[in-house]
Amino acid sequence: MAMSQAHKDALAEGRRQSRAIKQYLEALGSRRPGRPVTPDSIRARIARIDEKLANENDPLKRVDLHQAKLDAQAALHNAESAADIEALEAGFIANAGPYSARKGISYAAWREVGVPATVLKKAGIGRGG
Repeated sequence: MAMSQAHKDALAEGRRQSRAIKQYLEALGSRRPGRPVTPDSIRARIARIDEKLANENDPLKRVDLHQAKLDAQAALHNAESAADIEALEAGFIANAGPYSARKGISYAAWREVGVPATVLKKAGIGRGG
């Protein structure tokens, strides 16, 4: 049996909502408390590692420093290619209300995964639902 256009549209809308919410939650998960990690701070860390490498003679410490540099370079790539959190937040706000209603996701569940109360309020998700 063929799907109606309304059913196809509803599935597409659900996928769009899920994608926007997932991207925002992934961005939230990559943020850490404390000083923000910026591309500039990562570049500075790489420069400090390079300085240490230039003066390090211990082969085991050199291996550790090379790994630290590779990790920092990967973090820099992620920081530079990460989407703007404000745009992701706007996508979450636009989609979280209908998504929550459809999936039965509560305010408390969103808070448990780190969504700020202010964002939930903007999305129209209150403590009662």
